[in-house]
Amino acid sequence: MAVYDADDIVEMKKRKKRRQRLVKLLSAALVAVIAAGLYFTKDTWYPKLRGIGKQYKTIVNSGQLASGNFPIEVSTGTDYQLRYTVKKIMVMSDTNLYIYDTSGTLLKKRQHNYSNPILRVANGRALVYESGGYKFSMEDEDEVFYSREFDDNILFARISSQGYTAAVTTAENYSCRIIVYNRKGKVVYERKCIDPVSDLSFIDSSDGCMVTYIKAENGRHTTTVQKIDFSESEADWTSPGISTLGLEVFGSGEGAFVYGLDACGYVNRQGQISSFYKYEGDLVAAASISGRSAVVINDTEAHKYIAALFPDNSSEPVIIDLNTPGVDVSVFKGLAYILCQDGVYTYDFSGGLRSTAAVNDSYTGFVRSDKHIFLKGFNRIDRIDYDT
Repeated sequence: MAVYDADDIVEMKKRKKRRQRLVKLLSAALVAVIAAGLYFTKDTWYPKLRGIGKQYKTIVNSGQLASGNFPIEVSTGTDYQLRYTVKKIMVMSDTNLYIYDTSGTLLKKRQHNYSNPILRVANGRALVYESGGYKFSMEDEDEVFYSREFDDNILFARISSQGYTAAVTTAENYSCRIIVYNRKGKVVYERKCIDPVSDLSFIDSSDGCMVTYIKAENGRHTTTVQKIDFSESEADWTSPGISTLGLEVFGSGEGAFVYGLDACGYVNRQGQISSFYKYEGDLVAAASISGRSAVVINDTEAHKYIAALFPDNSSEPVIIDLNTPGVDVSVFKGLAYILCQDGVYTYDFSGGLRSTAAVNDSYTGFVRSDKHIFLKGFNRIDRIDYDT
């Protein structure tokens, strides 16, 4: 057993107190350094800290219909087409193309002689073509840039934000032919296809495209996606068959989203199927931009109405239950806008409800601008202010 005299005990107590003082000084210095660091870097961490645990507040828009030039009356014997591009509303009737600004002022009325006209828009330009006919034109508010006429029937045509145009026509001894024009109307690519083409989507700043082909495998339809570079004669890759009759394809830097008659799915940038979702009900509408996609499905017998939101090409969908049947959907600036029979609802791709607006009329579709939603009625177009 150790024996200590009085001097030893005093010295031990002094050393203990010195250690305690040293620990306190070091702790205080460390706190001061951390505090100084946090102070001088607060511009980077403080905004994030303020957002922790904070959820977006759902904005309830009034849904009040605009007056003045609205509603825009549409006199037509057939279903008209409504599009929006760069602060312009474009309306195609069976006889005319109308161009309005967002206040509803008519800027231009141009007559056409297409028996079955189709309108596509991008970056302020309009592509007008005759489905099953022989000609198309590229135009805007002020002029017709160019037009083309074919010996074969036009199956469909697409326009890119860079002003490129792709026309898919019938072709002798082939299912169809793809012809791509640059913004000046010069042919930059041509391809004859053995399998029927159901859709085409420009990618890579119009240096290439995604094409969907319809095939029959084991007694049912499948859809394959092919990536094409306009500078190469051979396709980059062709995906395995997606088990659905593909209706439309949306290309992006991450691959392609295909929605079909009874299912939808993604193909990644390597050309492999990365996700697949089969509907439980009837497809109503679908949309996709920059890899974010949404489909609306109504099961009227089960009274179940849903929206399936896909944040990217490898995710399981986020399922949103809708209170009333869905009518239309759009993806705009990273959010999904859904028109139902009782209102417009906006969700982020985590499933959060961001904005709502009640509607009190029967609408068949809509288009979204930065500040407004334009609602497509039977023979009129209404506008509501809409904040997200």
